[in-house]
Amino acid sequence: MEGLPGLRLLWALAALGNAASEIAAETYPPPVTNFSISVKNLCTISWHWSPPEVVNTTCTLWYDSYLGENQEISSNNYRVEEVALNERICLQVRSLCSVASTNPSDAVEMCTLPPEGDPESAVTRLQCIWYNLSQMNCTWLPGKKTPPKANYTLYYWYHSLEKSLRCTNYYMEDQLTGCSFDLHKVNVSSSDKIQIMVTDTTGTIRPSYNVILLNSVKPDPPIITVLSLQNDSLYVEWESSENFESSCLVYQVQVTDSKPKTYRVEEAKSKCYISQASQELSGNSREKNCLVIELTDRDTQYTVRVRAKTSKYCFEDVDLWSAWSPEKIIGQKPDLTFYTITLLSIPIAISISTLLLLLYLKRLKIIIFPPIPDPGKIFKEMFGDQNDDTLHWKKYDIYEKQIKEETDSVVLVENLKKTSQ
Repeated sequence: MEGLPGLRLLWALAALGNAASEIAAETYPPPVTNFSISVKNLCTISWHWSPPEVVNTTCTLWYDSYLGENQEISSNNYRVEEVALNERICLQVRSLCSVASTNPSDAVEMCTLPPEGDPESAVTRLQCIWYNLSQMNCTWLPGKKTPPKANYTLYYWYHSLEKSLRCTNYYMEDQLTGCSFDLHKVNVSSSDKIQIMVTDTTGTIRPSYNVILLNSVKPDPPIITVLSLQNDSLYVEWESSENFESSCLVYQVQVTDSKPKTYRVEEAKSKCYISQASQELSGNSREKNCLVIELTDRDTQYTVRVRAKTSKYCFEDVDLWSAWSPEKIIGQKPDLTFYTITLLSIPIAISISTLLLLLYLKRLKIIIFPPIPDPGKIFKEMFGDQNDDTLHWKKYDIYEKQIKEETDSVVLVENLKKTSQ
């Protein structure tokens, strides 16, 4: 009986040791093992690992993995990500004994290798736009060290494909090189991603990768079906692409009248049904889009066009507007002949009136204020230079005297002849 307290003490010490070991095992679990990495498709990276070899039975394993700043805690011993492989990609994994554990194991890291080739030979500005949910267009610029006349090759993959496909429809757009391929919404959704890789057929340039969320969507332009003037209002009705649900598009209606400096843009938010008369003609009663705009001048010609973009409720709002629809014109264009003649006649009339007024004012001034004689001129004529005047009168007297003498002589000779006879 005397040894009983000693036994109890030994049991207590053993229990404490077991608890301490369990706590230590739970606090610091061993790291994961057999870490491996693989790449499939074009940009799908898969990391796999095995649980730690020695783990306490009370430890429920969780794994804390880091891909850059992207953290994920999961009980799965793998992680799959779609990442553009343009550089070295590394994943770090730590094991935990609980989700809330603050004492993980040491990190184990596994990285991919960067693509081969000179980084400056890879294409730049690789981007893709999904046109009308039916066709994907990808464009890019050549790299600084891309060989001239490089024969590019584009590969693509998304979840509906068993393997990556090669694009065949290449084109040039200014300085951009592009390739387009069919991509229908029936096969993919806006939450899917598409993997793109561009290289050349000879393998001389470094491959360039891109992973794109299918949210960069550009719809086709709408078609204006009805344009009319109703009760001093302009009524516009149009149809959009059938590839989109009615709630996935928003519109802008641009109305420009024939008068200068009048421009107005309205965003259509209302829906309408076609009128009964239109329905009877077309046999179609499906929902359409419309907008009613109040007018200030009915006797004016209006030019209307519409464009669309995807709604933020269905796709990411990247502000990719469609092209404008073909313009439609309604209303009467004012006769510019009258305005032209009026504009030309106004300055002519003003000029003539100004000239007549100036002449009238000059005549009126002469009548009201007659010119006053200059006394200096009068005295100058009376008492001017007498030498010239005296000489003038002397010449006149001599000339007149000579003529008189000659006349008298003739008369005298005639009288003498008569007397002699």
